[in-house]
Amino acid sequence: MSRTFSADEEFAQKLDAEDPLRSFRNKFHVPLGKDGSSLIYFAGNSLGLMPKAARQIVEQELDDWAKLGVDAHLEARTPWYSYHETLREPTARLVGAKPSEVICMNSLTVNLHLMMATFYRPTKSRFKILMEEPAFPSDTYAIKSQIVHHGLDPKGALMLARPREGEYTVRTEDIVDLIEKHGDQLAVVLIAGINFFTGQLFDIEKITAAAQKRGITVGFDLAHAVGNVPLALNDWNVDFAVWCSYKYLNAGPGAVAGAFVHERHATNRELPRLAGWFGNDPNTRFRLHLEPEFIPVPSADGWQISNPPVLSMAPLRASLSIFDEAGGIEALRAKSIKLTGYLQFLIESKRPSNAGAARISDSYTVITPRETDARGCQMSILVHEHPKELFGKLEAAGVKCDFREPNVIRTAPTPLYNTFHEVWRFATILAAHQ
Repeated sequence: MSRTFSADEEFAQKLDAEDPLRSFRNKFHVPLGKDGSSLIYFAGNSLGLMPKAARQIVEQELDDWAKLGVDAHLEARTPWYSYHETLREPTARLVGAKPSEVICMNSLTVNLHLMMATFYRPTKSRFKILMEEPAFPSDTYAIKSQIVHHGLDPKGALMLARPREGEYTVRTEDIVDLIEKHGDQLAVVLIAGINFFTGQLFDIEKITAAAQKRGITVGFDLAHAVGNVPLALNDWNVDFAVWCSYKYLNAGPGAVAGAFVHERHATNRELPRLAGWFGNDPNTRFRLHLEPEFIPVPSADGWQISNPPVLSMAPLRASLSIFDEAGGIEALRAKSIKLTGYLQFLIESKRPSNAGAARISDSYTVITPRETDARGCQMSILVHEHPKELFGKLEAAGVKCDFREPNVIRTAPTPLYNTFHEVWRFATILAAHQ
């Protein structure tokens, strides 16, 4: 990596000048610091920046509401009744799915509950759920409540794949070993695509194959993976997946989430589910009292509960069009690998000569995998002494990242709007506070 990068500021500026995606930064609003200059915004893993085009799209929906009232459902510039359909194909491209396998609806955790209602059907012999540790807390809450809902005890039904002693990430072979050892008891494997805490990118294809070999349903929380790394959910044969859209998809706070249901399940109308009127066959959807029987749409739409939340979908339309304009996730991934690799190089170039590969200094350790195929944008820094003080110093210097208890600072240089010079500035600020 030292042959590829240089620690000189001029080198960072050269990388930006050569970046084919450099113009896309101008499509977003970058927050300003107290001094009026742009923040180094490395918090896209928590909330992506606002696309400038989002305002016009949202205002169009407000105008249609004002002018048309209820008639906007069918007569708006983008009719509200079928609004979710505008998101289908670009979303499918990002997650590697067929359009019929994806639906944008609800929030991530609500969608997780909907998926579990269908795919977690515990029996006396097969009732356990495998997750990684640490999983995102909301996922843990949801899964434990699902276990309790079925009259079971999470202490006996929830199994965790943990990092080995002295390590920070979970080895794929350890997940596979747990699947093989406990396959007869496992009903569902639910793993994050990318772990929220460490930034580890899991081998979705290998985990899926190992679980399905034992007849286990496999689902993934893609909150930190969608819009971050290439996905191929259909080809990998994943059973189901859920995600939010306010992180790397830049759709705004509380924006509509998404779900994937593999076509072999999506077309199966016999699967049990929690039903709502927008999951019903459109031909009978409005014959509410005349034909009250639920007939699910033979696609991922069959899990849709309610009509499209237009105002929380509108900003996602703006963002998805930017992804397509940029050349899709593969083009963004190429820049992302370079951005995060450059950050890794700059941090390591400051370490003492006797430090280990991960141990940067006596002050902090990078706990995100070094291998590019085992991470996305995010780099997590475990701070050994006075972590909140260091975080405060970074914020005071114009860096917007985030802090996870007890001692991890998460940074996420994002290819759509972050620059190589910002990475250089961040590494310089971090080194000054070692």
